[in-house]
Order: sequence, then C-alpha cells, then structure tokens
Amino acid sequence: MGARRGVREYLRQIVFGGNDGIVTTFAVVAGFSGAGAGEVAGIGTAAVIVFGVANLAADAMSMGMGEWLSDRAQRDVWRAGRTRLAAMTRETRVARLTESLRDAGLDADPARDAARAIERSPDLTARLVLSTDGVEQAPEEGALARALVTFAAFVAFGLIPLLPFFVSGAGGADLRASALATLAALLLLGLLRWRATGIPLWRSLLETVGLGALCAAAAWGAGAALA
Repeated sequence: MGARRGVREYLRQIVFGGNDGIVTTFAVVAGFSGAGAGEVAGIGTAAVIVFGVANLAADAMSMGMGEWLSDRAQRDVWRAGRTRLAAMTRETRVARLTESLRDAGLDADPARDAARAIERSPDLTARLVLSTDGVEQAPEEGALARALVTFAAFVAFGLIPLLPFFVSGAGGADLRASALATLAALLLLGLLRWRATGIPLWRSLLETVGLGALCAAAAWGAGAALA
C-alpha cells in the first residue's frame, strides 16, 4: 500500500514525464525512419542512438526544471492572491466569499451566512476565493522531489524505444522493433495509471496508447515529408 500511495502522490509527474519521454525518443526513431536515414551511409543505428540520447538528456533536464519552476510560479501566484485578500476589508472578503459560494450552488442568504463564518479562517477563505479564480494551492514542500520524479520518469520510459538499437549490434534495429518497444512502454504507463487511479483499464490503456501512437505517427510523417 505504501508504494501505491507513493505512485498516487507523484502520478502526474510520472505520467507526464513518462509519456513525454516515450514520445520524444520514438519521435527520433520515427523521424529517421520516415526520412530513410537508415539507408544513408549505414549510419542509421548510430545516428538514432546519438540523437536519441542527446534529446533524452536535454529534454529530461528541461522537464525536471520546468516542473520545479512551475511549482514555484504556482506558489508565488497563490501567495500574491492571499496577500491581496488580506489587504481587503472584511466586508469585501465576505462579498467575494459569498460570490464564490453562490457560484458553487448556494442561494444568496445561506451563502452570505456561510461566508461570514468562513471569513474567520484566512486559509479556508483563500482556498475558496482563489480556487474560484482558477488559482490552486501548490504544496509548500516537495518541489524538488516532484522535479526529480519527472526527470526520472522521462529517462526511464524514454530509454525504452531506444533499447532495440542498443542491443541490435552492427546489424541495426528497425522501426518495427522500436515501435513494439514503444507500445510496451505505453502499455506499462497505462497499467501504472490504472493501478494508481482505479479508472477503467480500457480507458487508461486507450488514452495512453492512442495519444502516444498519434504523436509517433506525426513524427514519422514529418520525417517522410522532409525526406
């Protein structure tokens, strides 16, 4: 149960990083295949590995840093919103709360009575008012851990489409072998999402594999168009 809770806690980072890693590296394979690079001076396998690993390293760092910066930005927006609320008069805060509660479905009088009671709690006031404005509270702790999980998921899943090229030797691998490895990676990611969320298995697999396949087809098409 502890491991499952850990997966749930970082599910967004695992799915986001893992899916991006799979698509990024398979896009290199599909792009080279679409362009016919495997037939150019026999450098297809080496080129796929070099460009694939380079993309994997750069994009993994970018994803991890992006997750960390996104966390900081979300916290900054939240704190600025709380500061604005604290600077308002009590009646203005009550009015904002009343509006938020009415948007949630309460009638005017119950919403106003509830707002006067809730206004005594700055934390609850901020959560209700700012969430109505589309600002969600970011956890105060764990930004570095979420960034590292995003980075690790990107690398771990992103290596899978390249594995056939690492083990194929001089003979080289082809698009079909990498496509099968990519399919396995997407299925694994879909299963992980299903186990963590409890959504229907068919939906988790269909969404994960379907979107990944769409991105891979776009990469192959781009390579073929530029060949």
